[in-house]
Amino acid sequence: MNTASPITALKGIGEKTAALFHRVGVDTVGELLSYYPRTYDVYERPVSIGALEADKIQAVTGVIRRIPDGRRVGRYHITTVSLEENGLHLQLSWFNMPFLRNSLLPGCIYIFRGRVQKKKGRTTMDQSEIYAPEDYEKLLDTMQPIYGLTGGLSNKTVTKAVRQAFEQLDLDTEYLPERIRNEQQLAEYNFSLRAIHFPVKREDLLLARKRLVFDEFFLFILALRQMKEQTEDTVNECVIHPGASVEQLLSSLPYELTGAQKRVWNEIQADLKGETIMNRLVQGDVGSGKTVIALLALLSAVESGYQGALMAPTEVLARQHAESIRELLSGLSVDVCVELLTGSMTAKEKREAYARIESGEARIILGTHALIQEKVSFARLGLVVTDEQHRFGVRQRETLASKGLHPHVLVMSATPIPRTLAIIIYGDLDISVIDELPANRLPIKNCVVDESYRPKAYRFIEREVAAGRQVYIICPMVEENPEIEIENVVDYTEKLQKELAPGIAIEYLHGKMKAAEKNDIMERFAAGEIQVLVSTTVIEVGVNVPNATVMMVENAERFGLAQLHQLRGRVGRGKHQSYCIFVSGSDSKDTKKRLEILNKSNDGFYIASEDLKLRGPGDLFGIRQSGILEFKIGDIFTDALILQAASEEAAKIEKLDPELKLEEHQGLKEKLLEYRTAGIARMSL
Repeated sequence: MNTASPITALKGIGEKTAALFHRVGVDTVGELLSYYPRTYDVYERPVSIGALEADKIQAVTGVIRRIPDGRRVGRYHITTVSLEENGLHLQLSWFNMPFLRNSLLPGCIYIFRGRVQKKKGRTTMDQSEIYAPEDYEKLLDTMQPIYGLTGGLSNKTVTKAVRQAFEQLDLDTEYLPERIRNEQQLAEYNFSLRAIHFPVKREDLLLARKRLVFDEFFLFILALRQMKEQTEDTVNECVIHPGASVEQLLSSLPYELTGAQKRVWNEIQADLKGETIMNRLVQGDVGSGKTVIALLALLSAVESGYQGALMAPTEVLARQHAESIRELLSGLSVDVCVELLTGSMTAKEKREAYARIESGEARIILGTHALIQEKVSFARLGLVVTDEQHRFGVRQRETLASKGLHPHVLVMSATPIPRTLAIIIYGDLDISVIDELPANRLPIKNCVVDESYRPKAYRFIEREVAAGRQVYIICPMVEENPEIEIENVVDYTEKLQKELAPGIAIEYLHGKMKAAEKNDIMERFAAGEIQVLVSTTVIEVGVNVPNATVMMVENAERFGLAQLHQLRGRVGRGKHQSYCIFVSGSDSKDTKKRLEILNKSNDGFYIASEDLKLRGPGDLFGIRQSGILEFKIGDIFTDALILQAASEEAAKIEKLDPELKLEEHQGLKEKLLEYRTAGIARMSL
């Protein structure tokens, strides 16, 4: 057995279980070993009731004084018992476990372990594990891996499979040069791989994680540098000069470009007519005007006799781009055929679109992943634009670019990343930043509140809806999980329909819905037919609804700051004053400190920089910045110092042995080749 062996080579894994592993991206033994735990259950010593901290998993020792209470609330049977210590109380609750009334015996000592909640002066623990003191003693100081799962796949199954793989596989050869390992104080590879899954102690886990994070960043940066070498000297065969139509478009805009937009547009113009092809990233906060810059570039390509393509991550966004571009071009003297290509189109509609694209009749082509299907053939593709680039893999970007001879590539991202980190992780691209918002934008008014503010928020939402405005409400979960008190989309919508005034049109939206259903709801919201949209983060990259003025985020403590800022970007897009209400279900001081950054500023780059300061290298299990460069284990914020170290070592390798010919680099050369064919293709950039 080796790392390329199918997962069915492991005993006890048949086709059914293999299908479940496939759903989490694991098909081979090697992929199983790199399917790292998302966190660990660390069994620490019990603390007193007075030492319990909000939102932490802790253990407490207690004596049951009386038989637990049992009652039914809706679909749930709830069992409760109260512990008392020096005048302090802890209420314990369990859902649908009525048998505990007979098994928790008065006068007996137990250890209860679970997540602590503190609300309105009460300390509670829901769905806690129950141990006899002697059983808990055996678990003390151990760290049990917790993996990301899917329906039908248990943590026990994954743990058992990983253990078996380690027992049957030969050790991998260490591939990092000894010089790098010594200079960066990195643990040996095989030790790290075992310790990340089954750490004996926390120190081992920290060493293992540092090594694997370094590897992930190091290989990524080396692969990017190789990509840049292959493209940076590519001769510009699509020389593009902005012409009269571009000038006409600029003069027809109802506003003047900001200074930052003008600067970035000048940089792009220089690239388009330069000696080598353009590979440029335009970073700009939500609402900074990136789309207009992209349109100027696309129109320039058309004027120079080429086609331009723009790929968006969702059909709704692609359709919206098509509509806004057609509207902006409608007043020009030149007629430009704007084509939309999406997966939901009928076979006939697709065939007709393919024909117009191949003949060259379609000049600006907008779409989703449908643009990179084999059937799509461009007549003369000169410019490729990708919107919200962190949603696309590197391979997808390359595939679209390969549809032309050597088209220019323009990448747009609203994900705020501090420039020091952006230079490293977008190593194959030149970077432009639009760091100025249009003057006519009203700053969003923010507030961070606890759950007691909810009734006031509902009354405020009613007033905004009565004034003709629309509202987003974001929840972190799709369906109810009684073990965790987090507002969920489905039940929240039902509750909201009772709380808000009759006649307000409320709908919900989440990622598990079918694409056609999601598109229908987003389009109805954009058309004003839906007034309040309860959603998961699926709307993070969504349509432009200028009439939406309120964003309310439930359980804001469950999201990363960058993600919250992206969500907030759904409002503040029109002429009316917009508001963002962050509702926190945690009393934690750290949570309040994090959310206060959002309360004080609407500047995404400032927020990212402040978040970077808060999330130090010791923040091992911090909230990941969902959507930003989804590495398997590394996080560019938490692990910023490791990222910088990996970049420095990659630069040394590039200078010393760019083609990796030295004997000490042969293992690295093989690993990099493996990564380039498999790893980087899955990366979201």
